[in-house]
Amino acid sequence: MSLGSIFDIAGSGMTAQSLRLNTTASNIANAETASSSTGETYRARKPVFSAIQQSLMNPGQGGLPMAADEGPGAGVQVEGIVESDAELQMRYEPHHPAANEDGYVFYPNVNVVEEMADMMSSSRSFQMNVDVMNTAKSMMQRILTLGQQ
Repeated sequence: MSLGSIFDIAGSGMTAQSLRLNTTASNIANAETASSSTGETYRARKPVFSAIQQSLMNPGQGGLPMAADEGPGAGVQVEGIVESDAELQMRYEPHHPAANEDGYVFYPNVNVVEEMADMMSSSRSFQMNVDVMNTAKSMMQRILTLGQQ
């Protein structure tokens, strides 16, 4: 594996974790938004990732093509963002301005504790990818100084 492909792998991981942090922040920000109907209520969102195979990421390097379920991955790509299908929270609050005619208010299906755990996990994953890039950069700088000695 070349140092350049290490940068590609770490970069794709940083991009994925950045998106994960953004969706988590959006979920937390909307955790207590109220609505009078289920159709208008915010639903928790989660990004979906998939692995990129080395042969697909660097096609010009003549690597052996691998089956989708074989060999190490060479990065991650975002497949999309999906909304949670967990039940919304329905609370009886007849004096709330967003209450429906029956007095119920709908709140998002966001679990703030779970979102905080996701935020810590994605933040640590992002930092690990930064560390990988810094280590690869340091290795490249050392390689460049080999000929000068």
